[in-house]
Amino acid sequence: MGGHHRCVWGTVRVVARRASQFNNPAPRLLTLFPDHRHCSGRAFSVSAPSHAGPSLGAGGGLYSSLADTAPVLLAEHLLAATQASLGLPWWATITCSTIALRSCVTLPLTVYQMHVIAKLSALQQEIAELARLLRRDVSVTARQRGWPESTARFEFRKELKRLVSELYVRDNCHPVKASLIMWVQIPLWIILTVSLQNISWLAQDESSKYGGLLEGGMLWFSNLTAPDTTWILPISLGLINLLIVEMFALQRKDMSRMQRFATNFIRLLSLVMVPVAAAVPSAVSLYWVSSSAVGLAQNLALRAPRVRSLLHLPRSPMDSETPYRDLARSFRSRIMDRGGSAETPKTRR
Repeated sequence: MGGHHRCVWGTVRVVARRASQFNNPAPRLLTLFPDHRHCSGRAFSVSAPSHAGPSLGAGGGLYSSLADTAPVLLAEHLLAATQASLGLPWWATITCSTIALRSCVTLPLTVYQMHVIAKLSALQQEIAELARLLRRDVSVTARQRGWPESTARFEFRKELKRLVSELYVRDNCHPVKASLIMWVQIPLWIILTVSLQNISWLAQDESSKYGGLLEGGMLWFSNLTAPDTTWILPISLGLINLLIVEMFALQRKDMSRMQRFATNFIRLLSLVMVPVAAAVPSAVSLYWVSSSAVGLAQNLALRAPRVRSLLHLPRSPMDSETPYRDLARSFRSRIMDRGGSAETPKTRR
């Protein structure tokens, strides 16, 4: 028994030493926006009361504190410079800027996230085997030293956590890196939302450089400073966001309680955003719809086997050779299941 114990413990230590040989430092985030103190007052010559607006800025609050920050002022300046240099109408400027940002910033981070998730998935089998060996080793040690169950459980969790962390370092796939896109995408979304809200208020003065927003829309929303009273943009936003949520929900067969909670929360948030989008200027709701539509297109494209091969994405158990056919089949199955569950009470009556 003692020889077998030493053999198992040696196996665990070998895995640990192999993992510790690869110690790659975590990447550092670059500063995307300059500090407000270094921004030129001439380049961003907008007064605080003008940015706050009569509705969102009343009484101060979070919006007022964001309205004159350096990133927001920089975004306003870049939007105006893009519109002036390209000569596009404002609706096209907003849409093209959204596509460019999502393609140049969000898409690379999404691909990086998928690489990290694929590495994490590939590690699960190794972690399971490591846990099996460690559990057996700790059990033997606990019997030899007379540890109570609580002590054995504590030692097992502590050692497994250390070994798994070393595996993450070895393969450069710490789970925190998979959330990097969230820490970039959400601030960008907030910055552009506040910027478009600001310039929609400033456009009320036709002599300002943002005056073109008054007639810079298209079709039913020609005035980008006014809300979309037809609710076409808000409802489109809700439908696109719900479609994205359902795509991810269908991809995961067995979700944990936390994952189910997060999915339902995002579903609720998608519905809440519909009346919010109906209350903000059309410039803001157009940006939201454009951003969600590009995100949906990217998610669909990244499911294609050719695209995944082109981006050198590792294969995972969830990959399929016919992703779009499988997705359509899953949607039909979900609709039929809900329809059947709704008809069941009537049949019983």
